Amino acid sequence: MVRKGNLIYDSESGRMDIRFGMEEYYGGLHCGECMDVLVDDKWVPTRIEMADDWYLVGIHTDQLAGLTVRI
Repeated sequence: MVRKGNLIYDSESGRMDIRFGMEEYYGGLHCGECMDVLVDDKWVPTRIEMADDWYLVGIHTDQLAGLTVRI
C-alpha cells in the first residue's frame, strides 16, 4: 500500500519522519530508506541519507521538512 505524507523533523529522535495525518506518523526514517518525493508535480525516486544533516539523494534543497513524499 502506497501512502502519501509530508516530511517532518522529530527533534526527540533526531530523525526525519513522515506525517500522514494529525496523529499518524511513519515512525522515523533510517539511512537508505527509499521513497518518492513530489518535485514540480512529478514523483522522483530517492532515498534518505545522513552526513552533516539529513538529505535526499538527487534532490537539491536546504529544507526537507514539508516536502510531500510517498512510501
